[in-house]
Amino acid sequence: MSQAKGDRRERELVNRLDEAGFAVMRAPASGSATERELPDVLAGDGETFYAIEAKSSSGDPIYLTGEEVEALIYFAQNFGAKPRIGVRFDRESWYFFHPGDLHHTDGGNYRVKKETAIADGTDFDEFVGTSEKVTLDEVGEDEGTSGPDPEIVRVLNAVEQGVMDVEEAAELLE
Repeated sequence: MSQAKGDRRERELVNRLDEAGFAVMRAPASGSATERELPDVLAGDGETFYAIEAKSSSGDPIYLTGEEVEALIYFAQNFGAKPRIGVRFDRESWYFFHPGDLHHTDGGNYRVKKETAIADGTDFDEFVGTSEKVTLDEVGEDEGTSGPDPEIVRVLNAVEQGVMDVEEAAELLE
């Protein structure tokens, strides 16, 4: 039952990305067709390319194994895509995270709670570029000031958490 629901959610994500103008494909059986782990979805808009591991849940939280996340990062780096974890909770939209932004558990796995997805995740509209998230802290800031590049912060977080080594980070940030 849950596998069918997961497949349905992946197809939903593919359709929404397609409607948003992305070239998109769902990987066959997410790795069972090959010895190597594949991401669930590949998507690109001609400028930005994503390798997405999609997870859904009726409850809370969503867990990913360390191996799933490492395989996603490895594939994305070799493919030239940005690795993203897409999560969908019942009665919510899709939210996206860079692997370096996920909570790393003591057991070496990763966790996303529903509250975290809603508060800190990139929502679907922001992910596809049709809106931009503004936090309460950013309201009232001068438009001339900007913080660090979010992609650099994500890569540095991934290095800090041991998900990515320094050489991989340097290649991504070139």
